[in-house]
Amino acid sequence: MTVFLQLGPKPDEPHGLSGRDSYPTDVRARLEVDAEKIIARYPHARSALLPLLHLVQSEDGYLTPAGIEFCAEQVGLTSAQVTAVATFYSMYRRTPTGEYLVGVCTNTLCAIMGGDAILEALQDHLGIHAGQTTDDGRVTLEHIECNAACDYAPVVMVNWEFFDNQTPSSARDLVDALRAGNPPVPTRGAPLCPFRQTARTLAGLPEPQDLADARTLGPATVAGLKTAHEKGMVAHGLEGED
Repeated sequence: MTVFLQLGPKPDEPHGLSGRDSYPTDVRARLEVDAEKIIARYPHARSALLPLLHLVQSEDGYLTPAGIEFCAEQVGLTSAQVTAVATFYSMYRRTPTGEYLVGVCTNTLCAIMGGDAILEALQDHLGIHAGQTTDDGRVTLEHIECNAACDYAPVVMVNWEFFDNQTPSSARDLVDALRAGNPPVPTRGAPLCPFRQTARTLAGLPEPQDLADARTLGPATVAGLKTAHEKGMVAHGLEGED
């Protein structure tokens, strides 16, 4: 039997970059100051490319040709090389993003536990499809393949912060609160902030309040480790290590 697989971007993923081609002088000067701080942390300038991409994403809410060119100049690469990196990672947006990026995991475990139903419910409730933004600019909805939080499936992420054990009803309440300007407290992680501010945090330029009161691992995450300790289990070759 012959199976044909059509490769390419997922249906809700744009093929190219849009937006402005250059930054105004004042914006560029401000970004250069931030970029200098970021690059100084690395032994080689090009090692700073990923946080620099977050930096320019914080400017427009997504990657633009201006942002790509800026990063390329800062690290001594071509725009094509930077674009190749930027389009490899799903955390870099290619279209304008709302104040809150709501990602619904539809990978295996989350799907089995109700992830597909949550995505369908949010699409109906918001009147948009995955990859689109509500008319008020508050919420961009996307489906994600995995957010490495299977222990609390099904999980919804808002600006990369976890909202665990969701249902269609709780997810609808979540997006309603976001649109009303009352962002709920994530199950784990730092308090929510707007998407562009989140991007600055990921660039390594957080405001003090961005990381305040961050919540850590929950019981389900360390359940296996706890059981192993109770039963005296150790990994082979690690006996006697802490």
